[in-house]
Amino acid sequence: MDYVHISPREARRLIREGAYTAQTSGMCAGYAQANLAVLPAEYAYDFLLFTQRNPKSCPVLEVSDRGSRQLTLIAPGADIARDIPKYRLYREGVLEGEYTDMSAFWQDDLVSFLIGCSFSFESELLAAEVSVRHIEENRNVPMYVTNIECVPAGIFHGKMVVSMRPLPPEQVIRAVTITASMPRVHGAPVHIGDPALIGIRDIDKPDFGDRVTIRSGEIPVFWACGVTPQSVIKTAKPRIAITHAPGHMLITDVKNTALKN
Repeated sequence: MDYVHISPREARRLIREGAYTAQTSGMCAGYAQANLAVLPAEYAYDFLLFTQRNPKSCPVLEVSDRGSRQLTLIAPGADIARDIPKYRLYREGVLEGEYTDMSAFWQDDLVSFLIGCSFSFESELLAAEVSVRHIEENRNVPMYVTNIECVPAGIFHGKMVVSMRPLPPEQVIRAVTITASMPRVHGAPVHIGDPALIGIRDIDKPDFGDRVTIRSGEIPVFWACGVTPQSVIKTAKPRIAITHAPGHMLITDVKNTALKN
């Protein structure tokens, strides 16, 4: 099946039925994708404040009503508990498991935060003939926990997570310009060049996602990543939290162009 050009609604149907469980990079070209963080209402204010203080990592696209599995803005009719290919369940900050359906774990006090994803700007990069290596190699984007501290809010604190795309030098400025125009999906890079300067010891061993080829002369470019909430959930240790599995996003009905400045 041509997953690049199917509609978001069709993609969500396939995911809900269990017919598609892989990572979503490159799917539904032109449509925004979203990270997920679901927390009990008692933590929702602190987390909303955390997102406002850390907009590069956590640009919020929508927040659900308390207990609701439905969205009204970015993907009407979507089921938050079933329309992502793979989820993660945390208890007290510890990863308990990965699942394709979270219905059995849903609680009436849960609040869902849908956060912009860098997959959303990849179709813009491709249209401008900027390399996206993990799509070329049919892999998940490499992601790393950095030494960059997020601005704390309430119980939430921790390190920024970044995604990396290696680029030839002549494409770097083009990539920065394109992504800077899309702040609701992480915007411009947070670091360009030496990974050690942001605490990454081995670029060939990502903390999440897959290793990709970095060719001779290419420059690693790092963007803030929506997996950052999973980093802070581990340190904050809320009693329960549901997230997407890295690289497995909610595909929205929002066009990427609608998220530009």
